[in-house]
Amino acid sequence: MNHDPEAANILDLIEAFRRSKVMFTAVRLGIFDQLAIAPLSCSALAVQLSLDRPALSRLLNGCVSLRLLEREGELYSNTNAATRFLIKASPETLAGYIVYSDQSLYKLWDHMDDAIREGTNRWTQAFGSRSALFDHYFRDETSTRSFLAGMHGFGQLASPRIVTAFDLSRFVHLVDLGGATGHLSIAACKEYPSLRATVLDLPAVEPFAREHIAASGFADRVDFVTGDFFAQDLPKADLYVLGRILHDWDDPKIDKLLRKIFFSLPRKGALLVTETLVDDDRSGPVYTLMQDLNMLACTDGRERTEAEYSALLQSAGFATVQFRRTDSLVDAILAVKN
Repeated sequence: MNHDPEAANILDLIEAFRRSKVMFTAVRLGIFDQLAIAPLSCSALAVQLSLDRPALSRLLNGCVSLRLLEREGELYSNTNAATRFLIKASPETLAGYIVYSDQSLYKLWDHMDDAIREGTNRWTQAFGSRSALFDHYFRDETSTRSFLAGMHGFGQLASPRIVTAFDLSRFVHLVDLGGATGHLSIAACKEYPSLRATVLDLPAVEPFAREHIAASGFADRVDFVTGDFFAQDLPKADLYVLGRILHDWDDPKIDKLLRKIFFSLPRKGALLVTETLVDDDRSGPVYTLMQDLNMLACTDGRERTEAEYSALLQSAGFATVQFRRTDSLVDAILAVKN
């Protein structure tokens, strides 16, 4: 072990991608799913998954060192963390987002040097076009389910905190624009008994969203409508939600959307925005600054400070803008139409 803290930090950063790839690879190979059925030896697992036994042994031991697997004698089994987040069938699964990170983000980040040189995302460089990859994830039912399951698991970690960051009890109808599987709408209806919600997203999302909504027990209060919130009129609501939407776009496109939402709201209506906030001096948080670089590689957008979001929202007409840090993956912003 290196006892020089500066050297230790550099060495940790050098090795960080190795730990990620161990988890990514084990998820993509289905190791955690297979071990969810029953603990297995390396030899038995190698046969079931058609893998090289000596190589698999090295991967399994790596997972043990990362506390993703446990080993008792010859048998490997999932830790509680793997059971919750790495098995595809888990209601909390992040497996879909992990596959997305491995197949998409990892390749985009490989061109970060060019992103810094040119100031643009790397979709065309990595995949030929931006649309090609999304076509890949929505190419069939299995792929779509995996991708949305990852987004659902990611959203479930933050949505309960987002809907309690502000008192939303005065609102009657929430419309979540680009709301995917409805995780935030479900969390909001669970917290506020008089609230009803509508999830708006693209047609490919609908069957999977309806599954999650039906399973939530709130199908009588949460509905789904198909649409493109950039191109179509918005359903009427006194509370709109934009969850991890604004960071995908540049200021002119955001301004157009925010003005559209503002004019669709009644007096005293509001917009709830969920994004991770950059500190005013841009020194942190680390997660947010890494996500900001992710936006550079992946989108036309970026992460922003409170002051930057205030300027965008006030320019669109919102007079009152409040912020809440949630100590979660995203923070909460509430903009009210006076």
